[in-house]
Amino acid sequence: MAMTETTDYPRGLTFERVWAALMENKEQMKETSREMEKLSRETDRKISKLGSRFGELVEHLVAPNIKEKFKALELNFEQISHNIEISDSKGRFLAEIDLLMENGDIVIAIEIKSKPNQKDIKDHINRLEILRRRADARNDIRKFQGAIAGAVVTKPVRDFAHKTGFYVVEQTGDTVQIVIPENFKPREW
Repeated sequence: MAMTETTDYPRGLTFERVWAALMENKEQMKETSREMEKLSRETDRKISKLGSRFGELVEHLVAPNIKEKFKALELNFEQISHNIEISDSKGRFLAEIDLLMENGDIVIAIEIKSKPNQKDIKDHINRLEILRRRADARNDIRKFQGAIAGAVVTKPVRDFAHKTGFYVVEQTGDTVQIVIPENFKPREW
């Protein structure tokens, strides 16, 4: 005698009811997914804001001591400006400089990052080129130089910055130090 297998389904369970339950579950999953995306965007926004605040903290640690540190290198600056926006003749934004130190002969533009990388240095070169074009248009013959500052500067980034001709300003405790190799010659724009 052959045995046939039978499955007992709960009473009243039909294909239509199972399908309806699956569709309801699918809608609930879509809503959960939308809520998760919203939470993810909010988290990203908060992390970005926190990163920005950390960058501001690094700026506040660098700025107070920077003039004295360059003075020790026999570079005296009369004026220091923060967060300088550079625009073209039509008022279009071109770049922003975190710190700009000026005297009659030299202008040093300093980019400040919590942990600078090589892309930050390349971007800063572009800002210096913009500064140079703007200065040329105004017959400003001063020499323009660059520096990168950070709370954490890795050796590869430091080496790349020096190779590029940038001063490197590093956080050390509650002050900063300017790190330059022997025979360092800053690049001029």
